[in-house]
Amino acid sequence: MASRTDFDELPSALRAAVASHVGRIHRVEPVSAGLNSQIAARLHCDAGTVHVKGLRTDHRWAWTQEREAEVNPYLKGISPELLWRVKESGWDLLGFAHIKGHHADYSHGSQDLPLMVGLLIGLSETECPPIELREAGQRLRKYVDDVSQSDLFVGNLLLHTDLNNENVLIQENRAYMVDWAWATRGAPWLDAAYWVIWLMAAGEHSPQSAEQWAEQVPAWESASREALSVFALANQRMWAEIGGDSPDSWTSRMMSASETWSEYRQSL
Repeated sequence: MASRTDFDELPSALRAAVASHVGRIHRVEPVSAGLNSQIAARLHCDAGTVHVKGLRTDHRWAWTQEREAEVNPYLKGISPELLWRVKESGWDLLGFAHIKGHHADYSHGSQDLPLMVGLLIGLSETECPPIELREAGQRLRKYVDDVSQSDLFVGNLLLHTDLNNENVLIQENRAYMVDWAWATRGAPWLDAAYWVIWLMAAGEHSPQSAEQWAEQVPAWESASREALSVFALANQRMWAEIGGDSPDSWTSRMMSASETWSEYRQSL
């Protein structure tokens, strides 16, 4: 988690550079979501409302700003449009079109679930842009029994990989995906599989009911039984590593969900 800085505390030259894009800023509304950003806010200004996120250029996660800026042009209709980027006074800020809506509700019976299916279908049909991205097989290689199993995750589709409900915004009857820091190249079924774990972590989905939602994404059918079992076990191990001996409540839910799903997949 990155420590937060208020927009009004940013260097005056940086705020002036932002104003050159948005005009006069009438009100700044802090945003609590997006824990990997040092600044996250909605700016209500002459140009309308803009969502701003950013990091200092010397921050260890500064590369995520570049990743989001590079991938955004290829995400029309899937993610809010990047309107501008400002690098000034040791900071890197991204200004996105504001999506007025709510974070997706993953609970059983939620009207957001079909919208999420539609979003994942669109994403699973998006080929990877010609930019530098992490590879799904490389990211999961340390969590498989045999390095050759990581080949099960190889593909040339653009993946989000962080299906946290706070990374999905619902505006009217459409879902948008934000926070593309972990954009990855890999097999087209992977995001649907990541979604299974997040659905279960919401607390009301069994492995079967979560998979029933994932099955509505046609790309899911391209995953073999072996691939799903290996993926589920890899994620169980990954979340166990993240949580360690003293996980917080959020991480505990992810650990429990990934373990339950892995046990289910191994039993088939």
